[in-house]
Amino acid sequence: MPQLLVIDDDAVTRELLTEVLQGEGYEVVACDSGPTALERAAHDQFDLAVTDIRMPEMDGIAVTRALKARQPDIQVIVMTAFGSVETAVDAVRHGAFDYVSKPMNIDEIKSTVRRALAERQGVASHNEVDRAATEQQAVVGRSPAMVEVYKTVARVAASKSTVLVLGESGTGKELIAAALHRHSGRPANRFVAVDCGALTDTLLESELFGYVRGAFTGAVGEKKGLFEEAAGGTIFLDEIGDIGPPMQAKLLRVLQEYEIKRVGSQEWIKVDVRVVAATNRNLEQLVQENQFREDLFYRLKVVTIPLPPLRDRREDIPLLAEHFLRHYAEQNGKPTPVISPEAMTLLHDYPWPGNIRELEHCIERAMALVSTQVLTPDDLAPELRSTLEVDLYRDQPTLEEVKRRYLVHVLNDTNGNISRAATILGVDRRSLYRMLSRYGLR
Repeated sequence: MPQLLVIDDDAVTRELLTEVLQGEGYEVVACDSGPTALERAAHDQFDLAVTDIRMPEMDGIAVTRALKARQPDIQVIVMTAFGSVETAVDAVRHGAFDYVSKPMNIDEIKSTVRRALAERQGVASHNEVDRAATEQQAVVGRSPAMVEVYKTVARVAASKSTVLVLGESGTGKELIAAALHRHSGRPANRFVAVDCGALTDTLLESELFGYVRGAFTGAVGEKKGLFEEAAGGTIFLDEIGDIGPPMQAKLLRVLQEYEIKRVGSQEWIKVDVRVVAATNRNLEQLVQENQFREDLFYRLKVVTIPLPPLRDRREDIPLLAEHFLRHYAEQNGKPTPVISPEAMTLLHDYPWPGNIRELEHCIERAMALVSTQVLTPDDLAPELRSTLEVDLYRDQPTLEEVKRRYLVHVLNDTNGNISRAATILGVDRRSLYRMLSRYGLR
């Protein structure tokens, strides 16, 4: 029977997790701190550990590292409410099997434990990832969809495999490409981004591959292309779905042979570069319509990272809004205002067709207009306020819907802190977890 170790300083979470895993037929030892868990691991062998990230004496990354040093075959699942690319990279780098978010989804925990134990019995473990470089960028969110993105970035960053990032305009595709570069083995070298959709094929060819003197009118000297500029680093080809057939053929050669030829030259030049591409178009459909080469499509999608639109990760809107608010407050030399509950409700309920980019512009505009320490609906763009006016004419919500909305509001107001939310609602944590389950909330 598999021997499991549960480590969490929160008693309710620890007891709930122990109960769930014992119900699956596992032997479970529960510890309230990292040092206590390591003491048990010094005497007993464990197949798997589930550990929280934020604990007072020893954090989950340190626990993971120490457990893997003592018992190299142990699988570790890291659990946290504080999702980020950096945390995912650290967890995977130090040997974690997986990274799951709080509040806990019981089915997800069960499934992840089963997968981890199956891998321990014979499937190769994940590759380690180099530590992130110091530059920080705004990949923000802790929704389940974004946690999956972080885990994929963490696992593939150190490889040279081509990555295709898919998502609507404004979902942050370039930020993910930059995160892949930061966490790669080549962060000291250049990250070069080019918008393929903004240039004709002729201009794009000279930009990507460079040219020699006399290659065309105005080519008075030699010029390196962006592939050469990115040597040893990463080149990000945004809107790859917009390039024409001739350029597709040339890019295929690059991905097959990793060599380029400057415009007007007959000499092939080897390039050592990692390629990350992105598009908001359906490449599979373009392939079926003979508008995009099938062989290039498969070269690009060695690893695919789909980015969800903002409307499908609404629980991240408060985090993103506050992130942009701090950024533009600092940029404008102002103190950071508080977002009023009414304004946050508007931000949460708006469909955001322009995704994160539209939200950022909305917050930037609000920071330019706000004159107090509280950001209200009056400081937001008219299209957001119009949704409030429409709401006045809607049918009255049911009591259950009112309860659900209030629960969402409290969770947003506490940034997902279960203990604080339970205190505000006047219930215990177990009751709050049941409420989350009843209303389909994570």
